[in-house]
Amino acid sequence: MKGIRAWSVAVSVLLLVTVALAGCRQAPRAGAPDVFVIANNIDPMWSWDPADSFGEEIPVLFEMYETLLRYHPLQDKLEPVLAEDWDVTPDGLTWTFRLRSGVKFHCGHAFDATQVKKSIDRTRERGMGAAFIWDAVERIDAPEPQTVVFHLSYPIPVDLTVASAYGAFMYCPKCLEEKGDDHYNNGNACGTGPYKLESWRRGDQVLLTRFDDYWRGWEDNHFDKILVKVVPETGTARQMLEAGEVDHVRLLPFEDIQVLKKNPRFNVAVSPSFQNVYILINSIREPLNDARVRQALSYSIPYADIIKYVMHDYATQSVGPVPAGMWGHDPGLKQYTYDLTRARELLAAAGYPNGGFSLVMTVASGDENHRKVAEMWKGELAKLGIALDIRTMPFDAQWDLAKSPDVKQRQDLYILYYWPDVTSPQAFLEGCFVTQDDYIIFNLSYYSNPLVDDLVYGAWQAAGTDRVRATELYRQAQAILLEDAPAIFVYDMQNVRVLNASVKGFKDNPAYPYVLFVYDLYREGKR
Repeated sequence: MKGIRAWSVAVSVLLLVTVALAGCRQAPRAGAPDVFVIANNIDPMWSWDPADSFGEEIPVLFEMYETLLRYHPLQDKLEPVLAEDWDVTPDGLTWTFRLRSGVKFHCGHAFDATQVKKSIDRTRERGMGAAFIWDAVERIDAPEPQTVVFHLSYPIPVDLTVASAYGAFMYCPKCLEEKGDDHYNNGNACGTGPYKLESWRRGDQVLLTRFDDYWRGWEDNHFDKILVKVVPETGTARQMLEAGEVDHVRLLPFEDIQVLKKNPRFNVAVSPSFQNVYILINSIREPLNDARVRQALSYSIPYADIIKYVMHDYATQSVGPVPAGMWGHDPGLKQYTYDLTRARELLAAAGYPNGGFSLVMTVASGDENHRKVAEMWKGELAKLGIALDIRTMPFDAQWDLAKSPDVKQRQDLYILYYWPDVTSPQAFLEGCFVTQDDYIIFNLSYYSNPLVDDLVYGAWQAAGTDRVRATELYRQAQAILLEDAPAIFVYDMQNVRVLNASVKGFKDNPAYPYVLFVYDLYREGKR
């Protein structure tokens, strides 16, 4: 989910692979392997363990691992993947899934209900990443090889949960029994997906190759390999794209995208998104522990200018933490505006009429959009007498600083992309704003409000049977958050993907940000 990281770039001899001519979608290709090449501004592999993953790994992991279902939120439709059908009892407490037969893991072991149970039980026991999505599960049964049953302590939408972007991957437990529980975290992988891990060099590249026994088969025209190259400099990434060395760049400044969209050699796909940007405010440090100061900061953001000049109108100002278009979003909630007069009034009421303090804001290396947001804001804060120290650093350093056990070392402001695990308001509110004393997920405001906790957990318990009730509870929680202002809700993004025009078949899915599902893509002609 979330955050940005960066590493140094290196040159790979694999970019010298000759790309074969691609036939039509129905005809298999002949000749050298066709490699889909991605330029990533960050090292995508934070955690190799699919049970622990909760960050930038999903564009790679979703090529190797699958979930029981896949959610298409714009159609509000669930697609069978490893489960073929499912049902739920009227009380919402028992869910039964019937699994697809004939599926194999990359190691050759068979996928069945026992492996589903062991995968999810291990994810729950580890308690890392998005393991909390399973909190309502009392037990999982595997009464038959192709049948798995979830028994809940309270009703939640398990169909959405098993389609989560995090915490719901099906991986091979037998590999762990044979090779040890740290097998995956040692840079190994074993899923049921179309691609398996061939090689990995930290900070440089990940190379995946097709899994010949993939259950959907390889009869049509598909890419044989996926190469993810770490290219921190956006200028270098754009040059590689224009030179035909890569098929896709994960992150480009929007002024570059405006130029590329006029070039017929590239396709720029724009679609709705459930991704938004927060500036999380350290609510336990003076003077930021005063809600009036946090509110003043919310009034000091030049929202319209950021959307126009940084995002080039590929975004809209956020109204609360839940993005527009998702159930649980309420456009009638309070919305901060750019208002320095109101900001000065609030600062004066808090005892800082002339500002007189400085703040540290961390920005991930390689993210020009976030750097520009910080620079624009710095000028506005200076008008209030507040000095902003912008510190650009590799993501791992930024993340370690935010999680430092010495709270005095932590940043004041953390700018963060956020997107869902389970596609629901719960992902945004629980991930970032419920109390997280023992294990900080993404609550980098270090915020705690028992009433918000009760409302968020109560809404999730209602969501399995009464979405109307859940929506009202989520609305109440968001209203409190907007008043307490532990974060600045800057903008809701559109998904903007730049692809070489030879690549066909791309359809974005906002439930899985940055995931391309390369198996569904194919090439026509040359890169």
